Amino acid sequence: MKNVLVTGGCGFIGSNFVKHLISLGNYFPVIIDKLTYAGSKENLNGVNDEHFELIEGDICDEKLVFNIFKESIFDGVFHFAAESHVDRSIDGPREFVDTNIIGTFNLLQASRANINKYKNDFKFIHVSTDEVYGDLGKEGYFDEKSSYKPNSPYSASKASSDHF
Repeated sequence: MKNVLVTGGCGFIGSNFVKHLISLGNYFPVIIDKLTYAGSKENLNGVNDEHFELIEGDICDEKLVFNIFKESIFDGVFHFAAESHVDRSIDGPREFVDTNIIGTFNLLQASRANINKYKNDFKFIHVSTDEVYGDLGKEGYFDEKSSYKPNSPYSASKASSDHF
């Protein structure tokens, strides 16, 4: 059984990913979710509680994040947790800086601090957004060569976390 940490696992995308992992039969997701406007325990309804662990917490809480890594050996991290919505970021950018940048940094630091416990195939998968590339433009698509052109506190915070 592979232990994986899933941040934001009670959000729409994260919860569906958790359900998919569980359906594969060889993953045990440990979920950390702040359970804000974007996450709900109800998104995991129908999933047996024995097939995952839910930690209600904030990835900005450095002590909590380090304790989670200290108590478990993970095969990987799937990082979905984020503050989102452009309009919300304009009204209050601080939450976006905290969660999207500091929270990501905490996860990376905890992963690095515990690297000796991991197998060689440990993976840290960070989920971003197309918003980091700015407006779609005339070409109609982004690719690996597209430049970052964030246009809001939301997209700037996600671009920053991508660079970490």
